[in-house]
Amino acid sequence: MHRRRRTALSVSAALLVAAPFLSACGNEAHPGAAAVVGGGRIEVAALQTQVKDVRQAQQASPQSAQLIGSTGELGRAKLYDLIVDKIVQRAADDAGATVSRKEVQRARGEAVEQAGGEEQLAAMYLQQRGVAPDQIDEALRRDVLVGKLAAKIGATNTPEGQQKVNEAFVAASKALDIDVNPRYGTWDDEKMQLGDYKTPWITQVTKEAAAPEAGA
Repeated sequence: MHRRRRTALSVSAALLVAAPFLSACGNEAHPGAAAVVGGGRIEVAALQTQVKDVRQAQQASPQSAQLIGSTGELGRAKLYDLIVDKIVQRAADDAGATVSRKEVQRARGEAVEQAGGEEQLAAMYLQQRGVAPDQIDEALRRDVLVGKLAAKIGATNTPEGQQKVNEAFVAASKALDIDVNPRYGTWDDEKMQLGDYKTPWITQVTKEAAAPEAGA
């Protein structure tokens, strides 16, 4: 369990690879929406709030200039995260996988212990994943849910197991009929990619998530 959590925390800073934050005002079909996923809207205003939270955390960091300079594409990064949240949830729902509040709290406790404290954990998530302190629990919940999904579908820690998890994500993505505001790019179901923006988060987390629990 500790090894799996360390992998989730060592996610590449490629999540923060730069591209301009686009102050989209919506397209004709879905004015005010950054994307429509499964019939539900991801509002531009909600996306901007997420970006603002991260920017404020970055500005308060001793490495503020470096963090801000490396996250010019923060708007797309956060939209990607919000879309993936819904894909993971749909795949988990289809498989009958759930995560309890207690499991998220336990995952947070383990993450804090491994990071060396709450401040260190917050700094790590901000730097490596572009996640503000108040967004950490949701990120942890998603990580745990990926692991629960892998267990439900019998995906082991092998290339075949990882492929099985990826196939579940692709199926969920297609079922959600994702429509992204053109100002942010287009969504590719097969590549799990927003335009030319992609993060290795899914691959890196699912590799560890596919490892079965001891004694499971």
